Amino acid sequence: MSDPCSFSSFTRCVTKHLNLSLHVDFDRNVIRGKVELTVEALEDRFSALTLDTRDLKIVSVSANGQAARFNLGPKHSFKGTPLEITLPFDLSRGQHVIVEVTYETSPLATALQWLTPEQTAGKKHPYLFSQCQAHHCRSMVPCQDSPSIKHTYYAQVSVPKDLVAVMSAVRDGQEVDPQDNSRIIYRFRQPVAMPSYLIAIVVGALESRKIGPRSRVWSEEGVVEKAEKEFSETENMLKTAEDLAGPYVWGQYDILVLPPSFPYGGMENPCLTFATPTLLAGDKSLSNVIAHEIAHSWTGNLVTNKTWEHFWLNEGHTVYLERMIGRCMESEQFRQFKAMGGWKDLQESVNTFGANNPLTNLVPSLQDVDPDDAFSSVPYEKGFALLYHLEELLGGPEVFMGFVKSYIQMFAYSSVTTEDWKNYLFTFFKDKVDILNKVDWNAWMFTPGMPPVKPQYDTTLADACIALCQRWIKAKDQDLSSFKECDVKSLSSHQLIEFLSLLLQEVPLPLTHVKKMQEVYNLNACMNSEIRSRWLRLCVRSRWEEAVPLALKMATEQGRMKFTRPLFREVFNFDKYHDEAVRVFLANRAAMHHVTAGLVAKDLKVDVTKTTSL
Repeated sequence: MSDPCSFSSFTRCVTKHLNLSLHVDFDRNVIRGKVELTVEALEDRFSALTLDTRDLKIVSVSANGQAARFNLGPKHSFKGTPLEITLPFDLSRGQHVIVEVTYETSPLATALQWLTPEQTAGKKHPYLFSQCQAHHCRSMVPCQDSPSIKHTYYAQVSVPKDLVAVMSAVRDGQEVDPQDNSRIIYRFRQPVAMPSYLIAIVVGALESRKIGPRSRVWSEEGVVEKAEKEFSETENMLKTAEDLAGPYVWGQYDILVLPPSFPYGGMENPCLTFATPTLLAGDKSLSNVIAHEIAHSWTGNLVTNKTWEHFWLNEGHTVYLERMIGRCMESEQFRQFKAMGGWKDLQESVNTFGANNPLTNLVPSLQDVDPDDAFSSVPYEKGFALLYHLEELLGGPEVFMGFVKSYIQMFAYSSVTTEDWKNYLFTFFKDKVDILNKVDWNAWMFTPGMPPVKPQYDTTLADACIALCQRWIKAKDQDLSSFKECDVKSLSSHQLIEFLSLLLQEVPLPLTHVKKMQEVYNLNACMNSEIRSRWLRLCVRSRWEEAVPLALKMATEQGRMKFTRPLFREVFNFDKYHDEAVRVFLANRAAMHHVTAGLVAKDLKVDVTKTTSL
């Protein structure tokens, strides 16, 4: 078993624990670090190991306190640079060594985003956040950067005293930095073994509010009160998830609301879920994102994909669990409705990649593929569709949830492949093997495009959306007066999102129709990000020029890829504004997260090596 995305020698040794000492330097935008890795040898006469690094400056390496020879290999475009270490002694199988590496990160470290005070909500202090998934931890810490390796970690982080540090771990006290009394050291411990991609750090002018017996919400001043209200359902959701999946093992469950440039909706860092501020616009999709990140505490964090080729094991099961939480808290019809929306998202991803693109396989090959380029809704929604299909075949939600809970117990604290999962499925349902043998596994797993079976979802909550969508598509100019504000008054925000998603699957509406829609529904006034992004895409697609600046404003005011990429693509495809999309991207690129900037550049066919943004 090898990991195509890592140089580290994990067939020969495994990391059991990391001890991190980090000094955060906002003047130079670097972290000066020292990491002690407790490494266990898996073979006799073990005397050399390789760690993953990316753009790190290595100062020194020692093993059990003795200087060790080291060498940085050739740099790979996205895997970084192997750090080859020769130990000054041999180990026998099962013995441990403490390898200590002193290093410094690059100002351009891909895991880290350094924000100037102007890029924060408070405008007074700088801010740092990390995003290590999938393979960026190596730009922050030299490590075995593969999800197949799990370890505990302790950390101490020195920061300027007017700032606060938080990590994906339990807070363990603070003290004035003995080396510099203008700084504070924050301590953390993570006693549950986890993969390197879940190491996370944030440093900023943070405040927190208690939102439950094991939860606080963290964000900048001015955002924290709003966040406190929005996340009040957190404990209910945690309890619901525990009823479904078993005990929550991570101790605290805090939520951190990041600045707008954070590229994802959420990130399931243990003990500290990261959340996009786009959720704070009175947004009903908030509960989906938080339910999703809570569910990851079991599927992803406790049971982890062994390599990124098996990412669907993390995401498909998490979407399944997220929707089961929705079923318990809302209704089965609500789960069905969300599943239909997910199928549409999958259709859109397949259309964007192309139906023959191997990256639309449920289990793609990532040999020489950057995992960031493979990111899409495929592992989420194709994965969910397979699990839902199996649920239907094997006896319904209660029966299949029994399997999911048992799978989590079986593989807790370890990393798994699709084959491990499938073997366990056949073992668990040993009396239904004849049914499982009828599933076209090759079509589901290793064939690009849409799944071989489309589940028949209950359309009760979708019917109103479908009917209203059809009215708009069929309406002639003389029918437009029949549309009234009350058409959408009875729809939930989830249904309004669905209505706009349905329209986006159709031929663009005539401009007269979109203008009438604004006149009667006043969607320009809606600040719910899920609704607004779809509405602006619809307007641009119908060539409403007044919507172009609004679409570009939304694409750059926040950096969540789910919104930023489609908005830029839509304006780019409007011939008259093709160059404007590129100009606005280049003007804003420096303030964007590097993953977002890289993918938008690809979408807009901008060669970033040739352009410099002023």
